[in-house]
Amino acid sequence: MTETQDTDAATPAASPSRRALIGWGGAGLALGAVAAGGAVAATRAGDDADPTAAAGGAVAFHGAHQAGIATPVQDRLHFAAFDVKTDDRAEFVRMLKDWTAAARRMTAGHAVGEGAYGGLAEAPPDDTGEALGLSPSRLTLTIGFGPSLFERFGLAGKRPEALVDLPPFAGDNLDRTRTGGDLCIQACADDPQVAVHAIRNLARIGFGKVAIRWSQLGFGKTSSTTPDAQTPRNLMGFKDGTRNIAGTEPDRLKKFVWVGDGDGGKDESWMTGGSYLVARRIRMNIETWDRTSLQEQEDVFGRDKGEGAPVGRAKEHDEPFLKAMKPDAHVRLAHPDSNNGITILRRGYSFTDGTDGLGRLDAGLFFLAYQRDVRKGFIPLQRQLSSKDALNEYIQHVGSAVFAVPPGVRDKDDWWGRTLFSEEA
Repeated sequence: MTETQDTDAATPAASPSRRALIGWGGAGLALGAVAAGGAVAATRAGDDADPTAAAGGAVAFHGAHQAGIATPVQDRLHFAAFDVKTDDRAEFVRMLKDWTAAARRMTAGHAVGEGAYGGLAEAPPDDTGEALGLSPSRLTLTIGFGPSLFERFGLAGKRPEALVDLPPFAGDNLDRTRTGGDLCIQACADDPQVAVHAIRNLARIGFGKVAIRWSQLGFGKTSSTTPDAQTPRNLMGFKDGTRNIAGTEPDRLKKFVWVGDGDGGKDESWMTGGSYLVARRIRMNIETWDRTSLQEQEDVFGRDKGEGAPVGRAKEHDEPFLKAMKPDAHVRLAHPDSNNGITILRRGYSFTDGTDGLGRLDAGLFFLAYQRDVRKGFIPLQRQLSSKDALNEYIQHVGSAVFAVPPGVRDKDDWWGRTLFSEEA
């Protein structure tokens, strides 16, 4: 894949040596002007679903929707929320363009800019180098804009009505250092080093304009968008995501995930084709759970631990008989039939972050959910779960954020956030 230059019309393109001296924040920066070898082929089946890329291959970066939502869920995650440090709108837009060009290259398996070596010895290289020699590993990069971003750059009138601040829920114990953010990047890949490399390089490009507020590493996907594959298990040992929306279900994605043409007010058309993301860091009381009887564990979830079958059924995918479950069973309370049809797309990950100083594992679920409208998706669902779910004895929500995820980058001339910023950029 050969990328075209993305430069400001008023600024002449820099020479290779000058680009190296200027660094990623320089005016007139040309990103991805020279391809570092042949690109790995990547295609999309259509606007509403991404196929599973070949092992170690690339997922297409361009499309009507951002990759990393309906894309088959990868095994590893590096999620980062950023605070904006600049008040200069043009500088921020320039960074979004630079980020897009870098993301386009990294998801194709290329180094950022002119690479990690071979440039001017007196200047830092364009790429940090730790992903050299690695395959694309199905890397996807997904950007979202938090509510606080709309307090900047004259964007107040474009804040979507659906991008609401999440209310407090029963049992929340939110850590302010792991909550909120002006924007986020979700990096998913099958190789953890590829995901970490992507976040590291975007943070480096954004130095001085943005700074990481908090981040989270994840492993062992806990939900799947490919129902034909084996359902993954969470750290409690139970299958998770049995009835999740599949990336091959365009009708359900359109109904429950993608923002439609008529959603929101007249200044919200920039979100058409996008989605809304809720991120929650949910700590599990692992030690308490591990001393709980098998029968109680199965009662808490409403499924058996081995097969994953609903109470009274034989197979995982058998239609659940909700009334056979205990009234506070998690599956019963979370099921669409108990919530006026509420359906969200989940792509969460397990995490372990050492111990808490008291010998207890700091471990749990990093919950990621995409939906068409947070007010009609996560909020009413979580109100029900937080007040009634038997699982609450074993978990606690300790981090939280919500983001508007804009539509996809259509082609080589498009960039992240163009639909939001283009009228005045």
